[in-house]
Amino acid sequence: MADRGEVKQNRADQIRELIAEEITAGKLSPGARLEEVALAERFNVSRTPVREALAQLASAGLVEMRPRQGAVVATLSLERIMEMFEVMANLESLCAELCARRMTAADQAGLLALHQRCAEVIESGDSDAYYEANRRFHEAIYAGCGNSYLEETTRSLRNRVSPYRRIQLRHPGRLRRSLEEHDAIVKAILASDPDTAREATKRHIAVQGDTFTDFMALLRSSRREVA
Repeated sequence: MADRGEVKQNRADQIRELIAEEITAGKLSPGARLEEVALAERFNVSRTPVREALAQLASAGLVEMRPRQGAVVATLSLERIMEMFEVMANLESLCAELCARRMTAADQAGLLALHQRCAEVIESGDSDAYYEANRRFHEAIYAGCGNSYLEETTRSLRNRVSPYRRIQLRHPGRLRRSLEEHDAIVKAILASDPDTAREATKRHIAVQGDTFTDFMALLRSSRREVA
């Protein structure tokens, strides 16, 4: 039978996962305050497991603890965001390269099905549903790389930049372009072409050129909405 300490820790873990999911899904925007009392009431717990959950989120970089403000969803500087996207592009491109070398036939079929799901969602015009389908598509590539450490590292960084990746999808026509980029990645993986899979994925993730300008405009607009 679990003791009280284990139960309390399990509850803190559950709260942490729920808040992290809301941050990465864009339900909690960068800069949003996370009030301990309100969260304790919401989850029907004391403030202790909430405080522990927020501390864990702060360690993961998803939350900032600010003097006189308490916990807020982390807001990254533009320079930091670009640095993280640069690393993200390289991590994901390595995952795709290894997928082209190592993915089983069953994994390839699963990836193709997720790609097709993204296409179906675009036709529905539901951007939130596309974001979820897109997340599952990318996570299938992490899982298919055959390297658990790389998978964990890539997923952890994705969680930190997810609110900003979501912002990109607001740009007119971005969903269609995203799907076209997915198509190039899938074709390379199914063809067991690691070089093309790597480069196609890097282009898909990297924020540069006109995409950079569009991204910065959307990001500034998003921050004004939060403020």
